[in-house]
Amino acid sequence: MIRNSNSNRLVNYGLTFHRLGLARWPVARMPESIKPANRPTDKPVNRDSALPNLYVALAHYPVVDKRGDIIASAVTNLDLHDISRAVKTYGVKAYYVVTPLVDQQGLVQKIISHWTSGSGAVYNPARRSALELIKVKDTIADVVEDIKGIENEYPKTAVTCARRNTTSTGYQEFREILKSGKPHLLVFGTAWGLAESFISESDYVLDPIMGPTDYNHLSVRTAAGIILDRLLGE
Repeated sequence: MIRNSNSNRLVNYGLTFHRLGLARWPVARMPESIKPANRPTDKPVNRDSALPNLYVALAHYPVVDKRGDIIASAVTNLDLHDISRAVKTYGVKAYYVVTPLVDQQGLVQKIISHWTSGSGAVYNPARRSALELIKVKDTIADVVEDIKGIENEYPKTAVTCARRNTTSTGYQEFREILKSGKPHLLVFGTAWGLAESFISESDYVLDPIMGPTDYNHLSVRTAAGIILDRLLGE
């Protein structure tokens, strides 16, 4: 919020651009040499020709709280939007939101409906195409069965964990594994991470994302974007 000197009242900056006279301010121009129209372009690439046989799940159960107790965590709106957009960008086949809580399932369906068949679908078609990839399931077992029905075989499961694991799989190694064309399910955990009992039963545990500092508390949607780019980015 800023103060409009003409009327001596508070106004919202984003909605009063012209009212404040800011439209008359000189605008910095982009140098001609770096304008999009003047940049060298590569030949178009058919990016859909080598899409991965990968599925993503965001588990809200079984996850742990900061005491290590197994819980069912609450769904976060931003996780639905941001991870679905990352999934769409990198060609993942589907994005499963896993929660056994009926009220949380209803919330997810309500959000999806708004952006896929409600007014949001008209307002932002790009967002609609991303959120259409979301499927809601009670358990990871239900996810695995759904993928089996699509692929006619069960997927290998890979999980993410913020803690170091002596037997973890590196991103370059898993990137090569994905080239097999076999179905794989990449599972992200919410809250304080996936329950150890679930991690121990997975086929692969990916290396944690580590920065140059001791701080290690990335949001799951940030971690998902980084990991998908490491596995599928150019």
